[in-house]
This record gives sequence, structure tokens and C-alpha cells, in this order.
Amino acid sequence: MWQPIVSSTRHHGEVGGEALKVRGDGGYDGGYDSDVLIVGGGIVGLSTAYAITRAAPGTRVVVLEKEPAPALHQTGRNSGVIHSGIYYRPGSYKARFAVQGAAEMVRFCAEQGLPHEVTGKLIVATERAELPRLHALVQRGRENGIPVRELGPAQITEYEPAVRGIAAIHVGTTGVCDFGAVARRLARLAEEAGASVRYGAEVEVIGRRGSAVAVRTSLGEVLRARALVNCAGLYSDRVARLAGDAPGMRIIPFRGEYFELPPERTDLVRGLVYPVPDPAFPFLGVHLTRGIDGRVHLGPNAVPAAAREGYGRWTVRPGELAGTVGYPGTWRIARHHWRYGAGEIRRSLSRRAFAEAVGRLLPGITVDDLIPAAPGVRAQAVLRDGTLVDDFLFAESPRMVHVLNAPSPAATASLPIGREVARRVLAGLG
Repeated sequence: MWQPIVSSTRHHGEVGGEALKVRGDGGYDGGYDSDVLIVGGGIVGLSTAYAITRAAPGTRVVVLEKEPAPALHQTGRNSGVIHSGIYYRPGSYKARFAVQGAAEMVRFCAEQGLPHEVTGKLIVATERAELPRLHALVQRGRENGIPVRELGPAQITEYEPAVRGIAAIHVGTTGVCDFGAVARRLARLAEEAGASVRYGAEVEVIGRRGSAVAVRTSLGEVLRARALVNCAGLYSDRVARLAGDAPGMRIIPFRGEYFELPPERTDLVRGLVYPVPDPAFPFLGVHLTRGIDGRVHLGPNAVPAAAREGYGRWTVRPGELAGTVGYPGTWRIARHHWRYGAGEIRRSLSRRAFAEAVGRLLPGITVDDLIPAAPGVRAQAVLRDGTLVDDFLFAESPRMVHVLNAPSPAATASLPIGREVARRVLAGLG
């Protein structure tokens, strides 16, 4: 799918309209400000910085984050679940990195004194039509090396007395943590090892020539490096195009809307409870999550967002909305999956419908039990033919490594993802 192209004349070798001066050896005049520039200060970008400083001490790394602090978007706006890897196709990046990353994330949190808990989770079938998919998950979990226990109705109530279902599986390696705290710790560790993390530094222009890459930021500075890593999440495709590369996909934003239970009702959920997912979609359905802070989140449902950071229902950025609406893959998704999408939109517009979805797992929940919680936006890579990219997607071109698709379980898998990206960029430097 990936076909690197020559940088466009607008950005190739120019920053701010001024041609970059190149030495005889191909480097920029004045040398390099760093060896590696990383665009994006979410958990993947910071894990990459951390991995580079561990794998190649002395490598000069600069992380550019447009916000005033790390992890303010996808990393800090999720349910905090350490995923086991049970859902993902054996051999895929998601499966390998999630299984490995879950164990590493628990170990990292323990070593760093960060709040976390291995709670286990239930995946619950509430009707007979879901049983074949539940049994397929059992097999997939075993193929991925994940401990799975099959449960009947009585055994479900041993784990979750208030939950009802006709069958379930228990996954013992699932847990919860605070991924924002993890990202902040990764930033600190990377900085202690010599990396620099610069906030309020949105990348505006990217140029490359010879053996160098240059970036101009919103702070007005020009930084020169030997390589660039794109970990821009919701804007990963835009950064790729800014660098002159054709990503072959488009980020389509989906807003995840959450509610939480009132404090007097949180004892209804002990840990994590999920429905049986539809394998045709990368979304897991409305689930119940007791977080590390003891609050119980319900959701999310997933609806198209009118902005890449469209956390509010009425948040609209006309240019971004036009880019989504004008992309052929968007209409192909709508045509192929309109029934599923209609259900998601119905739950978004109707609290009663949302409460009914929760009530399939947790009977007795009403609209009065739903307290609005902070929403998130998922960056979903979509191909022109409407295919939802269902795995992590990396791409490379000269002196560039792009992380083009890193949805859930990217936070869980962030440590092995960071090492994978670090391996790729360091190989290019060699």
C-alpha cells in the first residue's frame, strides 16, 4: 500500500520559503540540532524517545508536541485498559505487541510506582447468536498464548454478581492503569537520558535534502536532524503529506462517548466487562470499566467526529470536516456499514438507547444512572476503498518513519511499539 514519493517542491528543501543551505557532504549548513526529531508527544512518541535513548545512548532526540503538556489527546482520553491481546489476529502487530506490551506495561508501572491493577475481565455473551463468536475468541486467545477460562451463567456471577449473560470468558491478564501518568513518566525518563521534549511546538513545515531533515515549528525555530519520526496520531497522515510522502490512507476521526455510574452505584461493577465484539469492526462495543480511580465508565460508542479533536458534539472544523466528507473511503464505509453506524448514532442521540445497551450486560441501569464523562477521539486509518485498517501501520521513506495507524491497543503496546520504531529509525541512521 505504501509508496514513498519525492517531496513536493513546496516543502522539499525549503523552510519558510528560504532554501536550506547544504554542505558538500549533504548535511545542512551549521550541522544538526539533533539526530532524531519525533513529531508527537503522546505515549507512542514518548515511548519511541525512551526506546532510542536506551538502545543508542548519546543519540540526540527532540520530541515536538503542539500542546502545553504530553498525552492530552488519545493517550489521556481513553478508559485506561491494559488490553490482553485476545481480539487480534495471531501474528499481527496488534496481537504480538499487545500480549508483550501488557506484561511490560504492568512491570513498568510496578517499577516506576505508577497506579495500576491486574483485574482480569469478562467477555459476556447475552444471546445465543453470539456464542460462535465467543468460542472463536477462546481459540484466538489460546493461539495468542493468553490464559482464557470459559464460564457459564453461575460462574459469571462469581466474578461479577450484577452482570447477566448466558456464557462468558475470563481473561486474566487484562488490567487498568493511568496512561497519562505513564506518558509523563516516559517523558521524564527520556529527558533524564538526554532527550529534549518541547511543548507548544507545532510542526508547520518539513523539508529534506541530502542527509538532513529540517522542521519549522510554530515557535518560529528551525530544527535540523538526521531523521524524523511521525507519531502525530490524529494528524499522522497530514504530517506524512507535509513531509512530501503519500500515506495512501486518511485518518477519519471517531468520537467515543462515555458515561459513568454515580458513586453510589459503582459497586455494581468489580472489574472489566465487555460484550462479544463484531469482528467486522475495530470497535469493541459499549463496555463497563472500573478505572484505577474506582470510577466506573460505560462506553464508548463510536460516532463520526466533525473535527480531529472534536470532543464536543457540536465541535466543527470546516476544513477537517470537508477533508473527511470529500474522501472516497468515507462514503464507502458509510455504504458498507450504515446499519452498524446507525446504531452508534442512535446511542449517541438517545440516552435511553445507550442505557439499553449497557442494560444487556448490567440489568436495571436507567438513564438516571448515566453521568456524562469526558469523551475521546479515535484516529482510525481508512484506505480509499473504505477498508478500516485493523493493524498498526508503519511506513518509511528516506530519513522518515511514519506511524500511520496506532489505535487501541496502542497505549497497552506502547513500549514494544516504541522499540520497533526506534529500531527502524536507528537502522536508517546507521
